[in-house]
Amino acid sequence: MSTSMYIVYFIIIMLLPLYAQMKVKGTYNKFAKQRTMKGQTGAEVARAILDANGLYDVRVVPTQGVLSDHYNPATKTVALSESNFYEASVAGAAVAAHEVGHAIQHKEACSMLTLRSKLVPVANISSNASWIFVMIGIFASSTNFLLLGIILLAAGVVFQLVTLPVEFDASKRALVQMNSLGIITNEEERPARKVLSAAALTYVAAAAVAVLELLRLILIFTNMRSDD
Repeated sequence: MSTSMYIVYFIIIMLLPLYAQMKVKGTYNKFAKQRTMKGQTGAEVARAILDANGLYDVRVVPTQGVLSDHYNPATKTVALSESNFYEASVAGAAVAAHEVGHAIQHKEACSMLTLRSKLVPVANISSNASWIFVMIGIFASSTNFLLLGIILLAAGVVFQLVTLPVEFDASKRALVQMNSLGIITNEEERPARKVLSAAALTYVAAAAVAVLELLRLILIFTNMRSDD
């Protein structure tokens, strides 16, 4: 890889995630100030959608942090950041509905969600161990160690790629549920969609960076093999 290509590569892997984070924070902050006509808090939105889908056993709880919202399939819990849990806004409603979208996926045994859940421990191990083998491989000029690092890193890339359709589907479900239950008006659908699209961009950026890094390491491996 030439020097100019390296520069372009590093600019992409640095700026793409930064842009995605700025986009989601800017969009969220903008529509967190816009109250929904119905005036439901994020907790009320989540509970309404859960009950409408027969998910009475799924709890909705507040959690600390900003944009720390998530669904835990192990405990059947929708955790919403405190601002989304207690306040009524278009952004909060969209985020809450998105997390409930994951709960609905769980109920329906969505194949991609099931696959992602199974990949979590593999991704956690590979993300921690891959770079150890990569660094050993590069500094010791060992193609075997580098190849092992690449294989482990590839597992993490698979996890990132599987995450994309799971997140896109949850956002799609969120919009359908909010519209069908009258949680948002027609005028509020566009800003809600913007919030969900901005959030999805962070996953796209993470996946793109992971793929680029994997390709770079494969190129390094190929060059090392050709020099042997």
